[in-house]
Amino acid sequence: MPSLLLQPPGASAPRTVNLTRRITSIGSGADNDVVVRDAAMEETHAMVQFDGRAFSIQAVQQARLIVNGRKRARHELDHGDELLLGDTLVHFRLYDVSATQENASTADLVHAYREIVGFSDRLMQSENAQSLLEALLDAVVDLTRAEKGFLVLLDEEGQPSVRVGRNVDRENIADAVRQLSDSIVSTVLRTREPLIVSDALKDDAFAQSLSVVNLRLCSVMCVPLQARGELLGLIYVGNNNVVNLFTTTHLETLRVFSAQAALLIRNAVLLDELRLDNAELREALEAMRFGSLIGACDAMRQVYRRVERVAGTDVNVLVLGETGTGKELIARELHRRSNRSDGPFVTINCGAIPENLLESELFGHVKGAFTGATASKPGRFQAADGGTLFLDEIGEMPLNLQVKILRAIQERVVTRVGDNRPETVDIRVIAATHRELETMIAEGTFREDLYYRLNVVSLSLPPLRERGDDIVLIAQYFLDRFVKEYGTGRRSFNRKALVALRRHPWPGNIRQLENHIRKAVILGERPTLGPEELDLREDQLPSILPLAEARENWQRDYILEVLALNEGNRTRTARDLGVDPRTIFRFLEKEGDRTDEDDEDDDENEDNA
Repeated sequence: MPSLLLQPPGASAPRTVNLTRRITSIGSGADNDVVVRDAAMEETHAMVQFDGRAFSIQAVQQARLIVNGRKRARHELDHGDELLLGDTLVHFRLYDVSATQENASTADLVHAYREIVGFSDRLMQSENAQSLLEALLDAVVDLTRAEKGFLVLLDEEGQPSVRVGRNVDRENIADAVRQLSDSIVSTVLRTREPLIVSDALKDDAFAQSLSVVNLRLCSVMCVPLQARGELLGLIYVGNNNVVNLFTTTHLETLRVFSAQAALLIRNAVLLDELRLDNAELREALEAMRFGSLIGACDAMRQVYRRVERVAGTDVNVLVLGETGTGKELIARELHRRSNRSDGPFVTINCGAIPENLLESELFGHVKGAFTGATASKPGRFQAADGGTLFLDEIGEMPLNLQVKILRAIQERVVTRVGDNRPETVDIRVIAATHRELETMIAEGTFREDLYYRLNVVSLSLPPLRERGDDIVLIAQYFLDRFVKEYGTGRRSFNRKALVALRRHPWPGNIRQLENHIRKAVILGERPTLGPEELDLREDQLPSILPLAEARENWQRDYILEVLALNEGNRTRTARDLGVDPRTIFRFLEKEGDRTDEDDEDDDENEDNA
């Protein structure tokens, strides 16, 4: 049967009134159908009407009628509606509620859970975190039938700040920080317990609070947000016009909702921070580009300065660096900035072509020059005429071909295999190698005259492990490129991934980094990539040594380096390092590399020096 559950202020339990009339009057006067002892209620406060189809309630004259937290003059009633007449809380029941039927609070909780699931899905779709939190707070305001709501989060220093403030019209509250009580917020953060204040101006605990008095607060409800024991902040809802708006049922519903929402909020905030970090990385990436090159460490800046100075000339350049450091990119940048930029850029890997075919590839051949030469073909030198020829891995060049390369570079003429007519070529040569050419010269495997012809200007590229934060910038470049190439949806690195990227030694340099990120983009299933997706497990990363051990290792390496420069003379090494010779002797004795005879030899060598 349709009924009203009335709970006047001070009543221990609600009173049920069945609605059997077409018109039922409610008020404090004795002539009403439903008489309520409530000083805040008008003599005749409201009328409940039944038109044969539905029930509705209408305020009499200027009486205050609040329906589900909103002021109304008239409202068509629905099962579960919550009314406030004066200070009396009224619930409308269209039908009787039994133990087997879902009550209003359960329905609210089911709705809350559905909202949380929806928000989780939206978060994984990479929706803007701020708009997501606003929508979540709108759901809280609707759920509690509040007038306004606030999401307060703790910053890195543990101080509360308002992240979102929303009103009942789903609008942002401009001066949100001034709209909530400091004393209520601090109480909930301190105790980590939910709190309901039915009439803040008359509450013994908060009536003297300046924020409560100045804001003229009435009904307030506040619950902490905790995720896995960590206090994130709180959710605060309130109404400045209605007292006794919130019940223990509302508080329990909000508490359960907040418990489920806390982890979602934490993830949304972290995801937002990650997106901000990645946006800053992209900005830094654009700011730290040098043409197609990326990075801003001191060593790379020095390379850039040399490229700018030498690019406009026609001198030959030798690019040195480990495999995978980007030597070809430097060569292309030299070509792009030169006055030959409109001409061809031709590259050949001297170590990737069999020796018996390399001469033909470099200088070309005529028809019939060898078996299979069915037509004449120009070589890479001719193809580069008017532009730049890049000889990659020049250290792999066979010794017998080095003589012909030297002549071609010196005289700017080449002769095809099987021909005796020289051809003039106008080229600039850039060579690159990861080998120690001076050592090869000493061993007789590389011509000294060719070395000096190529090495007019040298550029040394640092390995990736020595480039600091450049690693992260280059990784971000590859991530953006592969996401676009494979259409995998937006991806970002989490903080652990950034740490792992910096810690890994990258023996394969940029090429290895590129492969790791390509694999992570293709195989990764999450929008944020961690060390696992990058295949950078903790046991693969170099351990972080205690400072004393790291210092000792560095000292050992440095002493051995200076000792090698002094051809093993320990007395001279001690003098160069500014230490007592006994310090070096003790060090080498500890290393197991000292004998009394060595000491005597050192002294004799020093005397003879």
